[in-house]
Amino acid sequence: MSIFFEPIDVEQINIRAKNSLSDHLGIVFTEIGEDFVAATMPITEKTLQPMGIMHGGASAALCETVASAAANFCVDMDKFVCVGLEINVNHLRPVAKGIVKAIAKPHHIGRKTQVWEIKIFNEEEKLVTISRLTVSVIERSTLSK
Repeated sequence: MSIFFEPIDVEQINIRAKNSLSDHLGIVFTEIGEDFVAATMPITEKTLQPMGIMHGGASAALCETVASAAANFCVDMDKFVCVGLEINVNHLRPVAKGIVKAIAKPHHIGRKTQVWEIKIFNEEEKLVTISRLTVSVIERSTLSK
């Protein structure tokens, strides 16, 4: 049984991400399962730090992008929005080239908060980064315009 509020597809998520940070970094959503969302990001000059490896901020942006997108599709988006509350990112292995893949899966989907685990893998499917994102579920009517 799917964790998502309504059926979603990869194209729908990619359209929603247009003209955002994820679009700038080249993040592309690639797969949706019953309980996960996956996306890729190319390692380019936009995602490298001066030492020639993936910037920790780029990996954090990938983690938050994938988990936030997944979190928002777990609620009725006409009534609620999920926003990042806290992120923890551990960088385990450097990546200097290629494409990385992030997979977000939930630990907790509640009425007010959600907790997601995100893993980033390199092209050899070795674990590069592990992250945990907590999101707050906010009523849309409380957001200032």
